Formats: sequence, C-alpha cells, structure tokens
Amino acid sequence: MSMQSIKIQPLSTESFLPFGEVIACQGNHYFHINEQQTERYHALAEVESDTKVGLSIFRNMQATAIPFQISMLERHPLGSQAFIPMHGQQFLIVVAPELDYTQPDISQIQVFISDGSQGINYRAGTWHHPLLTLEAPSEFVVVDRIGSGSNCDVHPFPENIQIVF
Repeated sequence: MSMQSIKIQPLSTESFLPFGEVIACQGNHYFHINEQQTERYHALAEVESDTKVGLSIFRNMQATAIPFQISMLERHPLGSQAFIPMHGQQFLIVVAPELDYTQPDISQIQVFISDGSQGINYRAGTWHHPLLTLEAPSEFVVVDRIGSGSNCDVHPFPENIQIVF
C-alpha cells in the first residue's frame, strides 16, 4: 500500500472557513481611528473559550523540510487557538474535518501555507497538526485558552501521511 500524499495549497479566507478564520489585512475591510492615522481591521477572528484566554509567544526551534510526514492531529475542544507570525515568516497549517465526535476524517486532510502576513484562528474542536514552520527559529503570538482541565485530544494515524508541494 502506498503512502497517502497531500499537496500544500495557498491559504485563503474562503478555503480555510470550515476550520476557522484567516487573520490578515489583505482582502478585509477597515475603518480609520486615531485621527485617521490608523486603519483598524476589526474583529478578524473570534476567541472561543469556556474560561480565561491568554496571549503567549511560541518559538518553534525546528524548521520543516518539504516533503515531510505527519503521524497525528490534535484538537482543543474547549477553546479556539490563534497563531500570528511575528516576523512575517511562512508557516504550514494542516487541518481535517471531524469524522465523528472522537476522530478526524484523515481522508479529508488539507494543508495550507500562510504567506507570512496571514495568521489563523482554529475554531474550538478543529483537528490540526502542531505548528510547522519553514524557518527556525520562528516566533508566533498565540491566543488561546489558559484555564485548567483537559483541553487537548490527540489522534495518532495508523500510518504516516506525506505532505508535498
């Protein structure tokens, strides 16, 4: 049996909509504030949480070389999770729809690449792969649930899946 391969596609608001929101200025409406000195791109994503939400910085210390293989997906059922690149770096977003409440549909995995000016916000419960960057170190502002209790489900694959350009 040959390994399943999934092609990377450009990230867009429309293609990512089933999984969450794209956080970017391009293509979004704004209004002026601060005596017309600032464009406000208002409410680009909504934070979902059953408790406190925090701002953190994630520093990814290992670059991802393409092609590569993934062996699992995770989800955070109690809150959304946003990733915003701090230095304009590209990153990969691996997502899958739910097959049923307990697992992702790994036959429907999609892989997106951010152009570095786009962040993303996973909706609560979205199956996704942990952060994958093409440069290292890479820093991201992360907005997510910081309350107590279990908020991470992991689904290992029966066999690895290859990601390619």
